[in-house]
Amino acid sequence: MSFFLNYKQLLKKSPAVRTVTWAAVICIAIVLTAIIGRNVTKKPVISHIDPPVGAPGDMMVIEGSGFGNTRGTSFVEIADSKVTSSGYVSWSDTQIRIAIPSNVQDGLVVVGTSAGRSEPSFFANKTGIPVAVRADPFTTLPSITSVEPSSGAATGQVLTITGSNFGTTRGTSGVFFTSAAESQSSETASSSQQEGVFIQANPANFDYEFWSDNEIRVRVPDGAASGSIFVKTEKGVCENYKIMLNYPAGKKNFGSKRTYVVQITADISNNESGQDSPVALYMPRPPVSAMQPSAVLNDYYPEPLIKDDPYTIIHQRQLNHIINNKERFSQTFVIEVRRIESSIIPKNIRPYKNTDSALYVSATTPDECVQSGDEEVLALSDKIVGREKNPYTQAKLIYNFMIENYSINEKVRTGNVSALDLPKRKTGDAYDFAILFTALCRARGIPSIPVSGVIVESNSSAKIHWWSEVYFEDFGWMPVDPALGAGLEFKAFSSVKNPAEFYFGNMDNQHVAFSRGWHQIKPAFINGKTVFRPRTYALQSIWEEAGSTVSSYSSLWNNPAIIGIY
Repeated sequence: MSFFLNYKQLLKKSPAVRTVTWAAVICIAIVLTAIIGRNVTKKPVISHIDPPVGAPGDMMVIEGSGFGNTRGTSFVEIADSKVTSSGYVSWSDTQIRIAIPSNVQDGLVVVGTSAGRSEPSFFANKTGIPVAVRADPFTTLPSITSVEPSSGAATGQVLTITGSNFGTTRGTSGVFFTSAAESQSSETASSSQQEGVFIQANPANFDYEFWSDNEIRVRVPDGAASGSIFVKTEKGVCENYKIMLNYPAGKKNFGSKRTYVVQITADISNNESGQDSPVALYMPRPPVSAMQPSAVLNDYYPEPLIKDDPYTIIHQRQLNHIINNKERFSQTFVIEVRRIESSIIPKNIRPYKNTDSALYVSATTPDECVQSGDEEVLALSDKIVGREKNPYTQAKLIYNFMIENYSINEKVRTGNVSALDLPKRKTGDAYDFAILFTALCRARGIPSIPVSGVIVESNSSAKIHWWSEVYFEDFGWMPVDPALGAGLEFKAFSSVKNPAEFYFGNMDNQHVAFSRGWHQIKPAFINGKTVFRPRTYALQSIWEEAGSTVSSYSSLWNNPAIIGIY
């Protein structure tokens, strides 16, 4: 106490002590203000961008918080490229307005300040998204002058199309071939450009090799038939050009078709109020193939952030914007499925010549789903196949070995379990059978992919299921369902007399695919929290993703529901 009394007397008597005291008080106040200011400064948060899909020159409005009242050294970044100073129109703590740059790419929008970087939002360049375009009669249409070879090409072989006005890049343009499925049931298929009569060369199968304004190199797609081809661009459609195909290894016979209306849904619940954090859902888009020639997005809710991605439909939502703390996200597809029977000529299936092609490399390389490089898989594949060189016979030996030595379980396994333990357990579910069969084929250099989806039973219910496809040169993709071949039960519309024989090379029209092969999705959020769903109706690495600041929310993914059959 005496110290404070003595100090008080010094303050009264000494001007110097008073000056030093006031200076110390001011310094302490400045330091405390800086510390408090630093503690209350928050990372910027993006709550909404408008538009999420835009074109260069459009105005983008970014709303949120923590941007700062002036820009200073802060910035906006789109697809890893910072917006230049001239692009900023206005800047406030809750809103930023910028002109979308001329070189903008699809990617993530991030706001950066001295406090850190925000969680990103998605942005797509409108000019790169496929849109329905009405043909303009006053513009020049594409035209084909020649096709080489115009006769004798087989599935997977390259055609060189010469002509004009194809466009300098492919973009949304495509080459269309007479559909084998339609030509077997319609005499008009080769002479009219009707919906469903033609199929497009499939980018997922790496059919397009080269595209320029006057030359296209494209592979004959799986499911094509002799008849006509044409080129379609945003300017319109050219006249049909006649070609004749060859089938040295046999061909597919397409039977009856069924059309399914399938709905997929996911429910998101916000467990805590005030969570200003984004959640993204990656809802799988059914692929198009020879067996499944049409898959149309018919309805959705709410409006997706990106609905034109070839593999997934992406929703993004701020948790604090979810109505009544719970929201359902849904997509409805109209999907056409064909029955296939393969009239293959095994002796004409030759070892692969083009092992450098993108399709071969993609479908024989180990990935996160199909671990065909595993030593035990390689050893088992060698044991089964022995010295056999014919790819068709190799695949048949693997199929027969599996259905004769392993038993099928009706119930799908759960937990952190691997399909590669099937040889030890001697029993497994449909996922185990499909993944191991695919891995054993890849281990022998046979292009093969796992397929995930549902089988529709005669009571209109859908059961999650997995099967495979193998690729043979000059023939194309051939379906294989080891689980049904091994005796997995399901309610068929038409009974199959010998499932073990039928499901190697043939397929009913009750298999609806939601993915062909493994889809590796890149995380969108920095340090985000991702969710992977094993053994479900699509094979993809991420199903949902939340920002790093999320504390609690819940999700429920529902199995696909069949709401119509035609």
